[in-house]
Amino acid sequence: MLTKTLSRILIVTLALATALSAQTAKRKITLDDLPRFREVRDPQLSPDGEWVAYVVSAIDAKEDKSAAHIWLTSFDGKTTKQMTAGEESESAPRWSPDGKFLSFTSSRKGAAKGSQVWLLPLAGGEAVQLTDVKGRLQSYEWSPDSQRLALVIGDPDPEAEENAKLTEAGGKPKPPKPIVLDRYKFKQDGQGYLRSGRHSYVYLFEVATKKLERLTTGKWDEAAPVWSPDGARIAFTSNHNADPDREPEAQLFVAEAKAGETEKALTAPGNRLAGGRAAWSQDNKWIAYLETDERKWGAYSMSYIALVSSDGAATPMRVKATDALDRSVSAAQFSTDGKSLYFTVTDDQSVYPARLNLAAGKVEKLMPPPIVVSSWNRAADRAVVMSGGNKQYNEIYSMEGASLRQLTHHNDALMAELELGDTERVSATSKDGTVVNSLLTYPAGYVKGTKVPLLLRIHGGPNGQDQPSFNFERQFFAAHGYAVLNVNYRGSSGRGQKFSRAIASDWGNLEVQDLHAAVDAVVKSGIADPDRLGVGGWSYGGILTDYLIESDNRFKAATSGAGTAFTVSYYGTDHYIIQYDNEIGPPWNPKAWETYQKLSYPFLHADRIKTPTLFLGGEKDFNVPISGSEQMYQALRSLNVDTQLVIYPNENHGISRPSYVRDRYERYLAWYDKYLKKANAAAAGGAQPAR
Repeated sequence: MLTKTLSRILIVTLALATALSAQTAKRKITLDDLPRFREVRDPQLSPDGEWVAYVVSAIDAKEDKSAAHIWLTSFDGKTTKQMTAGEESESAPRWSPDGKFLSFTSSRKGAAKGSQVWLLPLAGGEAVQLTDVKGRLQSYEWSPDSQRLALVIGDPDPEAEENAKLTEAGGKPKPPKPIVLDRYKFKQDGQGYLRSGRHSYVYLFEVATKKLERLTTGKWDEAAPVWSPDGARIAFTSNHNADPDREPEAQLFVAEAKAGETEKALTAPGNRLAGGRAAWSQDNKWIAYLETDERKWGAYSMSYIALVSSDGAATPMRVKATDALDRSVSAAQFSTDGKSLYFTVTDDQSVYPARLNLAAGKVEKLMPPPIVVSSWNRAADRAVVMSGGNKQYNEIYSMEGASLRQLTHHNDALMAELELGDTERVSATSKDGTVVNSLLTYPAGYVKGTKVPLLLRIHGGPNGQDQPSFNFERQFFAAHGYAVLNVNYRGSSGRGQKFSRAIASDWGNLEVQDLHAAVDAVVKSGIADPDRLGVGGWSYGGILTDYLIESDNRFKAATSGAGTAFTVSYYGTDHYIIQYDNEIGPPWNPKAWETYQKLSYPFLHADRIKTPTLFLGGEKDFNVPISGSEQMYQALRSLNVDTQLVIYPNENHGISRPSYVRDRYERYLAWYDKYLKKANAAAAGGAQPAR
């Protein structure tokens, strides 16, 4: 009897253990998880530091689009609630300085003229539309007394306005008029063709009366307005050069916060603003801003902090301590007492917060790497940032000393379900002795000592870096048995000026050496199967993919997205005219012509390519037009190399439609599986010396 009882207990115990194991067992990531992820962004602390407003974006698979709404979380992390839920998205949450309102932008129904500012009373009640401006609302800033807004508004498109009126009246829209262009730089991805005569200006908007007036009377584009702490003045950026298209660097100006004022220049054209918002000191006397490198190095530029007196009496000066870092900095802001500057530093796979003691001239790292933070926001001696990790999707954290405390948890439940591949930092030595750092992600459930297929996935830019943040692509491939290698080749950011500028006018040389060296190191380690190597990337990553498959046939499959081909054919067809003229030179210059030919070697020597390659791009990409993928596709098709071309309708440089994003992942995986997982993969193609 006792034996039977014990047997029953054992059976029940085993059943419970099995059920518990089934509940806690993790699974590999799939494309069905894409709409389950929540993109958290733009954290904004309330004036008293007690609440954080932010945006949560998610994919609506049924509507095939993303939708974003405003949320709140308490600084102690105990209370989180959704504040908006309109049919249209909401973004740019901002607190009125008096703490009475939470504002945001939206093109909700009723706001027929596009995105407008809305007010949500914190005492209770529904959000109400505040502005009703014509043109494109680009940004807005509260005045310190909460009585006014500074708005940046782009001139309206008369043709679009006329057609909107006709449609509202039940009429038929008129056919589009011919596009007439007369600008040096006449196109921009996402914006289309750039016509003369349309500008963006700073306006002053009175909240109580809804009166709207222009701040200045100038004829130049204006951006990034920032109120002085006393509310008396507004600093903003504008380009007053004779030909802003040819000399694109803006200058910093300040104007009295009154309509019709004449702005005063604080910086000269020689001070090359890097973009972004300036920052006032609390005593209204100083403004910190970012400068960048001369135009020749525009594609490899770094940002440095500079200071100027707000009355223009003192000459602008670069902060030597940040120059000495030899790293790009961003998001500069003054401490409350004005004795320090806070900013972030991009440094060798990390982005860490730092503080500069202005009197001592000493920079202090506030968190040890590896760490990646962004969207640093401060109020009431409190601070929040966005952060995550290789296995942690980005969420909002409070900064407390040298540590982070997680405040939002929108992705925690999903992340807990997933079995993810481990990611580690690896280093290799390139042909000329340069140390190259990379991230290697192992297949999910990887068994040590096993050789697996390796995908070299190359970041774009080139001025960017792969870093230890959650990356869906890495984990998607890892879930299907691939190791993934992300290399910060020369030209990438985070390693200093010399490292970044090394590839200027010499694309496809040192980067290729670095990428091959990184692959060699992983093969030598015994992790990567040398007969099952794949490569791919988008934008400059696509360009480098083409360079790699021409220089060596070791890769058995490639995917090249938004790449170029005959480089000179892009002169005037993409939006990089300033880079071409200043870095390489115009094609009628004999020396420049030789460079263009050298840079085009994957296309001009396409007969050396044996790697089956999938080419992709957006139909309306003005950044890297689809013609590059078309040319490379046609070359390989003419040479009878297995290839395919995929064009995403109405997409720009970045593929954004959710169904297309999924489609691209499916095609990537199918292409790699076809050539890297078939039994005879090792027999496909021979080797060729690397360049």
